[in-house]
Amino acid sequence: MSAGSGVLLTDLYQLTMLQAYVRRGMGESAVFELFVRSLPPARGFLLAAGLEQALEYLETLRFTAEELAWVAREGRFDPAFVDYLARLRFTGEVHALPEGTVFFADEPILRVTAPLPEAQLVESRLLNLLHYQTLVASKAVRAVLAAPGKLLVDFGMRRAHGAEAALLAARASYLAGLAGSATVLANLRFGIPVYGTMAHSFVQAHDDEAEAFAHFAADDPEHAVHLLDTYDTEAAAAKVVALARAGVAVKSVRLDSGDLAEHARRVRRILDAGGLREVTIFASGNLDEDALRDLVASGAPIDGFGLGTRLVTSADAPYLDCAYKLVEYTGRPRRKRSEGKASWPGRKQIWRRHGDDGRMREDVLALEDDPQAGTPLLVPVMRAGRRLGLSPSLAASRAHAAAELARLPEPLRRLEPGAAYPVTVTPALRALAATLDGR
Repeated sequence: MSAGSGVLLTDLYQLTMLQAYVRRGMGESAVFELFVRSLPPARGFLLAAGLEQALEYLETLRFTAEELAWVAREGRFDPAFVDYLARLRFTGEVHALPEGTVFFADEPILRVTAPLPEAQLVESRLLNLLHYQTLVASKAVRAVLAAPGKLLVDFGMRRAHGAEAALLAARASYLAGLAGSATVLANLRFGIPVYGTMAHSFVQAHDDEAEAFAHFAADDPEHAVHLLDTYDTEAAAAKVVALARAGVAVKSVRLDSGDLAEHARRVRRILDAGGLREVTIFASGNLDEDALRDLVASGAPIDGFGLGTRLVTSADAPYLDCAYKLVEYTGRPRRKRSEGKASWPGRKQIWRRHGDDGRMREDVLALEDDPQAGTPLLVPVMRAGRRLGLSPSLAASRAHAAAELARLPEPLRRLEPGAAYPVTVTPALRALAATLDGR
């Protein structure tokens, strides 16, 4: 999928600030960092996602003739500024957390170093791209942890907030560990495995439920998943058994309503009694990590789950308090001191320390030139407006995310409410902030 939705997919103040910078020759190097101020109450950690689309946006940034014509006729921009925009390209460098990296509050997931106008202009779209995929990936990973070993599929396209959100939700949830998506375009764009069953309307369009199952299986026997709850769930399961005995393909059955655990137990008994022990049970219907955890804990014989609305909207925590703040200009550290929104100054690095068991133990937030013990997390990904080599494949980022989950401390892995992780701010960084505050 192209992130190139146009440079004018931005906030107006980016353009008005840009013109002011250009008129006054304020084009020296600036450093901005993108981070999340605080974790939502139900999140013990977040998972970085969306870097690939962010880099594509930066690498292809340019104003089209149509966009330049809008700027020219809008009335508040002068011809010299329009000429400047016509030549504008992103020429800076970027450091970032690799996609699939676990991170915490106040830790920069992206750092942009570029001439001030360039670094300022890209703020809105970078936040837009990184916020949403990180939001969905951080929700999806909770389902992965709540239902280990289960087939988890993104069913959320129809409830996503627009076309781009639907496609990027499929990408972010796959990166986080879901097996695939029902969204067909996700396979074409990203190679994500696609899964599908049938709708209730397919059953309703037939005068006979068993005939609907038989027709569906005849046309796609390798993927015959029969939806049981249009009328009577257990009666439909019995029909599936009879059809299987008559040679109709049955790979799986799906439950979408009611008491899923109880229906699954009854359906499992019917299938097993009919010799269909290999047929799996798949469930959907407003599920999230809490519902999955309860179903798994109850021992419900469900082999997989479709996650829709609550996944793609991150229903319990529908936004992250993301920020993109200036931390250095003309070689001097800068700091925002607004009440409740203060930012740490200077270029920073995150150092991660692990225990003897390989699990994450502590993060240290430090100035870039103040190295600490541990593994540095921010890595260079772009220089002079071009990527440094090939970006990791989605499969590689997905594997990185899985490795990150394996290193989580147990309270975070178990999604324990209130589970915390220590992030230490170095004395040097605190001292720099105090010095700036004193000026």
